[in-house]
This record gives sequence, structure tokens and C-alpha cells, in this order.
Amino acid sequence: MLTKNHVWRYSLPAALLLMAPFDILASLAMDIYLPIVPAMPGILGTSPAVVQLTLSLYMVMLGLGQIVFGPVSDRIGRRPVLIGGAMLFAAASFCLAASSSAIPFVAFRFLQAVGASAALVATFATIRDVYADRPESVVIYSLFSSILAFVPALGPIAGAMLAERFGWRSIFVTLGALAIIALLQALPRWHESRPSAAALSRHAFGPLFRSLAFWTYTLGFSAAMGTFFVFFSTSSRVLIDKAGYSELQFSLAFATVAIVMIITARFAERFVSRWGTSGSLLRGMCMLLLGAALLIAGETFGFPSSWTFVMPMWVMAVGIVFTVSVTANGALEDFGDRIGDRKRRSRGFWRHGGFGGRSLFLRPKPHCRDGGDTARDRTARRQRVAACRLCLDYGRCRADRAPAVAFQKECAGMIEEEVGQEPGFPALKRGC
Repeated sequence: MLTKNHVWRYSLPAALLLMAPFDILASLAMDIYLPIVPAMPGILGTSPAVVQLTLSLYMVMLGLGQIVFGPVSDRIGRRPVLIGGAMLFAAASFCLAASSSAIPFVAFRFLQAVGASAALVATFATIRDVYADRPESVVIYSLFSSILAFVPALGPIAGAMLAERFGWRSIFVTLGALAIIALLQALPRWHESRPSAAALSRHAFGPLFRSLAFWTYTLGFSAAMGTFFVFFSTSSRVLIDKAGYSELQFSLAFATVAIVMIITARFAERFVSRWGTSGSLLRGMCMLLLGAALLIAGETFGFPSSWTFVMPMWVMAVGIVFTVSVTANGALEDFGDRIGDRKRRSRGFWRHGGFGGRSLFLRPKPHCRDGGDTARDRTARRQRVAACRLCLDYGRCRADRAPAVAFQKECAGMIEEEVGQEPGFPALKRGC
């Protein structure tokens, strides 16, 4: 088998253009469909509960499918899983566009989720294989998170515009066409990156499942993601059917919740640093309870509107960000040096278990030396070291390197201090 270093020699922008479409499509397939949900019972001749099933089924399969396709990709390779998943996603999308009754529509929606899950697993497994020990991984995960944060804001708007201009079938035709484009790009360029059998390690999960902290933070994450899922699955029916919003008005109202999450995530790092992991979880839960109380009050004393339905969700959106920003680190904090592999394995599940792939990651700060000794602190230090190495690489290839030398020396000193090895700073004196 060819090694990953031999076959993955793409520049970072080229690699992102190759991998990002599969991550985006898996999430877009949920959000772009929301504006037409209230109209689908009449179109398919079925009940609203069946149409609701198409939302729930997709999200559940997107999360559970990763449990299946992870081991499969370890056995047969990343490329076959990705290509097969993308082909299934595209075919199911076109079949959804051609469906006119409920049973085929639900079946093809299930297959679409299976394909999305397979492609998603293969994408992140490849990122781990190729970039796990390289500084570019910080850039990739941060950029993916930033891109996906905008999908729930823009997806429903795109779906509403497509449905209004070309009809509801155009939504699924668009998804299929985008999947075909991504697939045609991947076929000649997506090389196998699966490590050799000896490199695939197995870990016992018994201690993890017996940890009280693991279940506390996992339940907190489930509460946050469950909150968003309830909003995600009921918002179109409440705002379009009961509040009388148009599809575009609904999409804009839905986007405001995503924007609140994006803004909160921008400042979440300083709050988490001040409150700590458990404090952030506690405040996140309090925000969820406050938002729920406002929803109950609005339902009891008012009518469905932005004031009684969307604004309480803004409060809960803040709580969701506070919660998901710390749950992974909090759940795995007690496992010391074993945290790395398990966090990589759990990242996909937590990213897509309930929020459609929109976990919010804190950005590493290269200049913050907290000196902590928790697993979260060690992970943060590794990210800062990776960021500093990127700074060093950038400095090597600048035409005018003199102004950056002091900063590069600081980065090099930090790498030596954090990692405990010679960073190779003299290489800066050589040309590009």
C-alpha cells in the first residue's frame, strides 16, 4: 500500500477544496430542506408525522452511520467508503427529486443519510491519517467549523429561493448535482490514506463508560443538541403554519439563531477561560432552562411569532454554545494521555450526533501559556505548538522576513518549552 506521505502531497488550499464539499453537503442536506417541510404532506399525500420522520431519520442515521462506517473504512480503506457514500448520496438525491409518494421518499431520504454518513466518516478519517501530526490539522478543523457554522444560516435561505423559483424538486436536484461535482473531483485525486493494519490500534472503552464525568458531560451535550434538534424539526411548522411566515421569512428567522451561535462562539473562549469547564456547562444548562421557560411563557400567554418562539431560542443558542464548547474536553478529561485517540474517535460522533455537524470549537491562542496540567490544557498546548509551527513555516517563505524574526523566535522558544525538543529554528536562516 502506498503511504499517505507519498499520495497526499497537495497544498493546504487544494486539500480543503477536495475534502470540504463532502462535509458541507452532509449538513446542507438537512438545512436546505427545511423551508418546504410544511408543504410536503400535501405534496406527498401523507401526514405531517411522516414528513417529520424524514428529518429525524436523516439526523439519527447521520450519527449512527459513523459507528458502522468507521470500522468499515479501517478494514477496506477510506477511498472506497468515500466514493461509495458520495455515489449513494447523489443517487438518493436525484431519486428524492423524482419521488411523488411518501414511502419512496422516506426510503430515499434514509439512503441519502447513509451516503452522507459514509462520506463524512471517510473525510475525517483521511484528515486524521494525513494531518494528525501536522500543524495544518489546526487550520483544517478550524476552517471546517467556521464553514459549517454558516450552513444553517444560509442553507434554508437557499432552499427557499430554489423552491420559489424552480419548485421543491430543484432542492434535491441541486444536492445531487453538487455531490456529482465533488465526486468527479475526488475520483482521480482522492488517494488511499488508511494506515497499515499494525498501525490500527484498539482501545477498551470500559473505563470511559464507567466515568461519571463522561456521562455528566455527555448528557449535557445531549441536552444542548436535543434542544437544537427540537427547534430544527419544529420551527418550520410553527413559523410557517401557525405564524404565517413565508418560506423566505422563515429561512431568515432560522438564520438569526445560527448567527447568534456564531457570535457567541467568537467570544466563548474568554468565557470558558474565566468559568472553567464545569462552570461553562452549568451556565449553559441555565441558559437552556431560561430559554425553555420563555418558550413556555410565550406559548401560554402569547401567539407564535419571532418574539415568543425565535427570541427564546436565541437565549438557548447561547447555552448550546457554552455547553458544546466544553463537553468533549470535560468528558475525556480523566483519561490523561489516552485522550488523543478517543477524542479523534468521538469527534465525529459529537460533531454530528444532534447538531448536523456544527460543533463549535474554541480557537487556539498562540501566546497564552496557562501552565495547566489537565487534559484540556495539554490539548490546548499542542494546538498552540501547531499554530506556532505554522507561523515558523510562513516566516521561512516570506520575501521580507526581517520584521517577523522576533515573533518567529518567540514561537520557536515556545515550541522548545512546550514540546521539550529542539525546534529547528536555524532553518529560518536558509532560503525557501
